[in-house]
Amino acid sequence: MTEATDLAAAAGSADPRVGLRAVVTLRRLLEGLENLQVANARRKGWSWQEIADALEVTRQGVHKKHAGRVPMQDPREG
Repeated sequence: MTEATDLAAAAGSADPRVGLRAVVTLRRLLEGLENLQVANARRKGWSWQEIADALEVTRQGVHKKHAGRVPMQDPREG
């Protein structure tokens, strides 16, 4: 958690270079986490509507963004 906390703090930096770099890194981290959790939900049988509701987006939006992705194996399921 320290890295995420550090990134969140850096995103609020008065130095725009530091803040913007932190924003980019956080955006990439969040995209990766979203992809992981959508794949997890699909493996567990969730519908696109259930996923959309959890992400507070439309069903069409989440389907368009994630439907072409192959569900990834969770490394914890080894």
